[in-house]
Amino acid sequence: MPPRRVVITVLTLLLLMHGWLAWRLLPQLPVVLMIPLGVWLLLSTPLIARGLLARANKRQDGASSLEWLGLLSLGLFSTLMVLSLLREVLLWLPVPPAFTVWSAWGVWLIALLASAIGLMNARRRARVVTVEVPINQLPEDLQGFRIVQISDIHVGPTIRQPYLQAIVDAVNQLQPDVVAITGDLVDGSVEALSAHTAPLASLQARHGSYFVTGNHEYYSGAEPWVAEVRRLGITVLMNEHVKVQQGQARLAVAGVTDYTAHQFIPQHRSDPHAAIAGAQDCQVKVLLAHQPRTAPLAAEAGFHLQLSGHTHGGQFLPWNWLVPLQQPFVAGLNRLADMWIYTSRGTGYWGPPKRFGAPSEITLLKLVRA
Repeated sequence: MPPRRVVITVLTLLLLMHGWLAWRLLPQLPVVLMIPLGVWLLLSTPLIARGLLARANKRQDGASSLEWLGLLSLGLFSTLMVLSLLREVLLWLPVPPAFTVWSAWGVWLIALLASAIGLMNARRRARVVTVEVPINQLPEDLQGFRIVQISDIHVGPTIRQPYLQAIVDAVNQLQPDVVAITGDLVDGSVEALSAHTAPLASLQARHGSYFVTGNHEYYSGAEPWVAEVRRLGITVLMNEHVKVQQGQARLAVAGVTDYTAHQFIPQHRSDPHAAIAGAQDCQVKVLLAHQPRTAPLAAEAGFHLQLSGHTHGGQFLPWNWLVPLQQPFVAGLNRLADMWIYTSRGTGYWGPPKRFGAPSEITLLKLVRA
């Protein structure tokens, strides 16, 4: 639970922003719409608070209806705020008087439509995205090497066992050489969620499945989750690597703890150099690192490819505008010095069950000769 002062501050800001939305949007609507939308604006703040606190729910049965409504309200509220602010800018321009009325209608309609589409996008199983990664002097035995990456699933209040099972089934159908799980697997305790992460035990890969911690593991209890993931038969890489032999070629699968791990557990400080120490005999070096901002140190350490997540590709407005303020890469395959970095848009979602303009993905990365 966050400190009480923080909770009060956030709730106060939410109330003020909802009041502003009511003042700017409701008077332009007929009474038949003004009343139900006004009731929603009145209830939205406590619902959002209930939804955001759902992660602390110790029940095994997932989020309640109120928590679902709260998380849906958060997604709708975010889009309403963005569209309303854009509308305010336009109202300063010389526009026809009728614009005041129909733009208020438009804000509500677009926000509701975007939220409905976003809900469908979030709840359907992530699509498979295939990416070829060109590697200089790639050994013949590693040509076409298949790494399947899943990231940011956020098993928790609204993502449960069936959702994860569908992902695992899709991964297995791809017949990967390696499965990489790049953090933020969960939002909640092992006690509450172990039954829902159980499908991971059935992951199948020629050379094994590997996991690195994300920041949400530290919010949820990193050490119990590391133990639980290991119990499921998945190798957890904490500033270390495993050597994979394929034919005459050797590939290092390395992993680091989350970029912010030391703020929670000092001895978990992320260290790409330590992760690759002793792998000089490997022709290809791949790093699993939850946050893209690990990339400068990874490139310095001599990795050929870094696989990351964390950003969700922005997930939906306005967050996709804010991600670049914290991370050097938002999504897709990018180059940093001599290293490639692939940033997944995530395989699940966090918070509001909403994805708009940033589809979830299961990523099939194929190593090919440059």
